[in-house]
Amino acid sequence: MTPSLPTARPADRPFDPPEGLAELRGQAPLSRLSYPDGHEGWLVTSHALVREVLADPRFSARAELRHAPIPGIPGSDQPAPPGIFNAMDAPEHTRYRRLLTGQFTVRRMRRLTEQIEDITAQRLDEMERHGGPVDLVEALAQPVPAQVICELLGVPYADRARFQAHALDMFRLDSPPEQLAAAYGAVHEFVRELVLAKRAAPTDDLLSGLTDTDLTDEELVNIGFVLLGAGLDTTANMLALGTFALLSHPDQLAVLRDDPGTAGRAVEELLRYLSIIPFTIRTALEDVELHGEQIKAGESVTISIPAANRDPEHFADPDVLDLLRASSGHVAFGHGIHQCLGQQLARVELQVALPALVTRFPALRLAIPPADVAMRSDMLIYGVHRLPVTWEV
Repeated sequence: MTPSLPTARPADRPFDPPEGLAELRGQAPLSRLSYPDGHEGWLVTSHALVREVLADPRFSARAELRHAPIPGIPGSDQPAPPGIFNAMDAPEHTRYRRLLTGQFTVRRMRRLTEQIEDITAQRLDEMERHGGPVDLVEALAQPVPAQVICELLGVPYADRARFQAHALDMFRLDSPPEQLAAAYGAVHEFVRELVLAKRAAPTDDLLSGLTDTDLTDEELVNIGFVLLGAGLDTTANMLALGTFALLSHPDQLAVLRDDPGTAGRAVEELLRYLSIIPFTIRTALEDVELHGEQIKAGESVTISIPAANRDPEHFADPDVLDLLRASSGHVAFGHGIHQCLGQQLARVELQVALPALVTRFPALRLAIPPADVAMRSDMLIYGVHRLPVTWEV
């Protein structure tokens, strides 16, 4: 029995998974795990078993069935409200997924790619005008995905600061319950106002497109809530942490800087290597035999994304950052029917912003010692709080 899920990343190796996961994976890739609420479930740490569980419909994503492996994550004994599709199973999940997939058209993605290029160029222009040092989180990592998700959903960009402040509070693990509730309420109200505006005057955006379906206002609000939250914090942290990793591996930074055509492989490798989403949770709907163990109906299974993405059984030299490796099969976006809906958009943002940054500022460097970079160890999604950088003029 593992007494608790390892969550502490080594202070001198900020890009590595939490300490203890590799040992657990080597000893027993499926092991018993004690949960904070007293539940006794399981922990999966190998790449093969992670993909197997995520692809098996006998393991449920339903919110009311799961137990959280760390404190601070609000639980519920009620089914997810209409529209919170990431916490549902088929057929409800299938209905929402099909409607949303239809909105990610080739034309919309092409237009968004052009907008991402323009947004990134504007932010880099502003960095150049300002001069170093700057906090890359504020200067680039947060503004780019914030404006992109606003473009996707038709959010007036002038309102982004109001949303972003509350959205960040939603991801803090140490937020008092009243602060967390206030943040959720504020973002929910923000999206409700947006849905009403789209009903009254649709524009050419994803949320307006969904107003032509049979979705209710409540469903639209909750879908927008999920997409706004998911589309901001994850990509922002990949941009900032990915830059920190490149600056800490100058040979790899040079690969991307000297040949921006490697951006596709580079992004896949950074997604694998950094694994900013620590885990996801499934619960057995029936007794399931897995890896020689009997998982009982009702037992939750915590799936470690960082452990799976550093599994030496699937990735050669997994603890080495190699932008030229083929990182196919990583589970940074999950796997199975719940694989991240916006993964292609996130890829485009990273493939545009990272090479643009390192080619615009070829002498980019940290403005503080690496050990002084404030890591987001207090947040559910891993990354950096601030990343002071500078460059030679």
